[in-house]
Amino acid sequence: MRVIMLVDMDYFFAACEELKKPELKGKPVVVGADPKGGNGRGVVSTCNYEARKYGIHSGMPISTAYRLKSDAVFLPVDEKYYYETSARIMDILKGFASKFEQVSVDEAFMDVSDKVGSYEAALAYANVIKDRILSETKLPCSIGIGTNKLLAKTACEAVKPNGIKLVREEEAKIFLAPMPVGKLYGVGKKTEERLEEMGYKKVEDLQKADLNRLVGLFGTFGAEMQRHAKGIDYDEVSENYEVKSIGREHTFENDTADLDEIIGALKASAAGVIHDVKQQGFSFKTVTIKIRYADFSEHLKGRSLRRYSNSLEDIENTAIALFEGYADKGERIRKIGVRVSGLLAYSGQKKLADYIHA
Repeated sequence: MRVIMLVDMDYFFAACEELKKPELKGKPVVVGADPKGGNGRGVVSTCNYEARKYGIHSGMPISTAYRLKSDAVFLPVDEKYYYETSARIMDILKGFASKFEQVSVDEAFMDVSDKVGSYEAALAYANVIKDRILSETKLPCSIGIGTNKLLAKTACEAVKPNGIKLVREEEAKIFLAPMPVGKLYGVGKKTEERLEEMGYKKVEDLQKADLNRLVGLFGTFGAEMQRHAKGIDYDEVSENYEVKSIGREHTFENDTADLDEIIGALKASAAGVIHDVKQQGFSFKTVTIKIRYADFSEHLKGRSLRRYSNSLEDIENTAIALFEGYADKGERIRKIGVRVSGLLAYSGQKKLADYIHA
């Protein structure tokens, strides 16, 4: 019997802050950019469930979050603390898994097929894992259990926060059927809208759909969507998951064409990137900048170095040289970022997944 678990830490950044400051318990907590009295330009990184009661959610503009609940507790991102806490949690989880795949700072898949012999044993094992994390870190998590990653992920989402849910293989189609198609793994907003226009609003509609029609409209992805709708997923838990890139971004308080301000933001982003590169034990080959203009149009431009590097000077010089092609346009810029890729682990360690700091 194949048994896959997804362990997802509940409202992780905010939970970490509550751990540092117990007086925050029961209050709406928002972690992210400075709201600046409703004029902040960044986004919400995460928030606790008290804040979500007011409609606040991850990725929301911080100014919107402030308008929804101005007396919430707004806190900056303490990435060093979150990274250290994540590393402790992942070390605990690895001890319970035969195969382990960290997919983000607060989320990991575990193949425990050879650890349990029945669904009942899987449930008991999940409770042991949950209790272990809570006892050692004082942080809550949710665990989804299924015969594949798709079911484990969907089960986990259905039971958050602080729960455990098992979906047996024979229950998969019934479990998935009433969900909106947008809840199905791999279905983004545009695909969801297109499916709904075609009359596929619930997962059960995809389960019953004509396969030839789906393939004709979406290609091989159409067949994959129907497999997922039926709870079928062949993706293995991959122990070779690697960080693909490391980046930082800066959102300006006001759209700007001031070259000194823009170059300063590039250098600050480069400094943040090199900190993460060295902390995670990498060198890099490619530097890329991203520019978002006042009209929200975006431009990416990258350059590969002749050799691998972990030098701040190489990031700064390359990023500034890449920006020079845009500097003479005089357009106002809303956000600018620096990213490195083509990573090589010189310490033999792979730590956190690809994560952008707004």
